[in-house]
Amino acid sequence: MQGRVIKSTGSWYAVQTAAGLKNARLRGKFKQEDLKLTNPIAVGDWVLLSNEEDQESTVIIDILPRENYIIRKSTRKAHHSHIIASNIDQAFLIITLRNPRTSLGFIDRFLVSTESFRIPATIIVNKMDMEYKEKDLDFLQDIHEIYEPLGYPVIEISALDQNSFEKQFSKLLEGKTTLLSGHSGVGKSTLLNKLVPSAQQTTKEISKFSSKGVHTTTFAEMFELPSGGYLIDTPGIKEFGILDIDDFELSHYFVEMRQYLGQCKYNNCKHLNEPGCMVLQKLEEAYIHPYRYDSYVNILHEEDDHR
Repeated sequence: MQGRVIKSTGSWYAVQTAAGLKNARLRGKFKQEDLKLTNPIAVGDWVLLSNEEDQESTVIIDILPRENYIIRKSTRKAHHSHIIASNIDQAFLIITLRNPRTSLGFIDRFLVSTESFRIPATIIVNKMDMEYKEKDLDFLQDIHEIYEPLGYPVIEISALDQNSFEKQFSKLLEGKTTLLSGHSGVGKSTLLNKLVPSAQQTTKEISKFSSKGVHTTTFAEMFELPSGGYLIDTPGIKEFGILDIDDFELSHYFVEMRQYLGQCKYNNCKHLNEPGCMVLQKLEEAYIHPYRYDSYVNILHEEDDHR
């Protein structure tokens, strides 16, 4: 029997099959392309099931090949990774301008991960119903100016404004498997409740003391949309640690750098201070945004520190 994992609790998995929902456990261990994983099976995985001899329990006996997946460093185990979700058509990063403010570095780390598996990404700016200071609106303008020319749509919404919300957001989800990600407190659960009222996700107010979100989602979970398609809700992510990416490979996942690769004087150019570097030249000529270049350098040095 074949099915798709819609929820994982770490030891048991909810699997949607043609015969209905099955609760299954994992039989044995699966080798995962030489990756050290904290979760061998992820939400979105297609799996093969078998009934045990007692016919009362169901086990997962194999994982079908993944089209893609979003993965990040484990926050609990050193040198291990955590697959957030798999077999995704598109990824929506939910961000906010304040309480909590999403950093450009966090956005860029997420986009590097989606680029590495060629998953189209959209930036959703939520809570546009709030009153913002001039510095917040300047930050919003930066986001539009940095990411839209790179091919990443930036959509402003308010989950509390039903008409605007449905017009700008809901139609983008139809017929696709969409990953929702972002910091805790950016409104993922509120969005989910609007889109899938039956989900009944718990929402909590932002902690006024820390101005950071309170974690309300413990495990990733996939929900079927009434209009067709699936939405994968993920736990709020405080940090998005990228997996080990080769120094010379990282620039491939910055779309504005990609077109200049191979034009540097040296084949092993890291685009830091090498003579004849085309990326540095284009940075100087303002074809590459300095904020994005700063993110590139920070990620590069971060990876070096972990080696």
